[in-house]
Amino acid sequence: MIQVLRDSNTSKFQVSEFILMGFPGIHEWQHWLSLPLALLYLLALSANILILVIIKQDTVLNQPMYHFLGILAVGDMGLATTIMPKIFAILWFNAKAISLPECFAQMYVIHCFVGMESGIFFFMAVDRYVAICRPLQYPSIITDSFVVKAIVFMVLRNSLFTIPVPVLAAQRHYCSLNQIENCLCSNLGVTSLSCDDRWVNSIYQLILAWTLMGSDLGMIILSYVLIFQSVLRLNSAEAASKALSTCTSHLILILFFYTVVIVISITHSKIKTVPLFPVLLNVLHNVIPPALNPMVYALKNKELRQGLHKVLKLCMKRN
Repeated sequence: MIQVLRDSNTSKFQVSEFILMGFPGIHEWQHWLSLPLALLYLLALSANILILVIIKQDTVLNQPMYHFLGILAVGDMGLATTIMPKIFAILWFNAKAISLPECFAQMYVIHCFVGMESGIFFFMAVDRYVAICRPLQYPSIITDSFVVKAIVFMVLRNSLFTIPVPVLAAQRHYCSLNQIENCLCSNLGVTSLSCDDRWVNSIYQLILAWTLMGSDLGMIILSYVLIFQSVLRLNSAEAASKALSTCTSHLILILFFYTVVIVISITHSKIKTVPLFPVLLNVLHNVIPPALNPMVYALKNKELRQGLHKVLKLCMKRN
């Protein structure tokens, strides 16, 4: 991918690298943000690794629902690791330069992982729909084979559909400006530096958002409408409460994920005079969910809490 991008339009590039300036408006003291960001990043890595260990060690958690949670943990770590090392290099060592191929590669990977998270949330909603609305058919529908097919589908969908994003960005003509008021290589942030028309990039970004994340969100909403309809038909309030409790953690994460995505989209297009907010929100969106997701599931899920106790007891015995 990097080689293709390097060779695709080399003759048109008049700048050899981009400069990631960091957080706009606070360059003088932005290095102080490295401490909370580092803590969030370490929390995201340790919490998601712990989730993977718990799922691996506890046979009770050998279920499709927790397989999807494990995939979400891997995606969370991948997304955070894609951007955080470069941010720390900017804040700690003032290493702001990034080559064009590296920038386009980061852009591609970020889009892949964000699309992957959206797809995982969709399949988790499908899992909850079948478990609540079609409980007798659940073992025959949500199988290990279904999980594998879902993973293959998400990987192919996100890796193929996002290829045009960095390729189209590489086709732009960057003639003079190379300072990006951001900590990462976002598509709109990079292409705004181009000297030629970038309407193709903007149109494809819009199409991609509606095709991938828009369709995922639409299907998630439909799944939960059907779930709530099914729950309301239950005669027992206790059964209804138990059914909804299995969806609570999933709903919290979905609301946070898509709300922030929508806010970022709006602020990028509307806020011009104070760009700090969308940049900070964009960075936090890539590090807070990876740190938040495991804790929300651990707090709201009884089986995960029990698995955590088993892992802790096992560690204490070994020591």
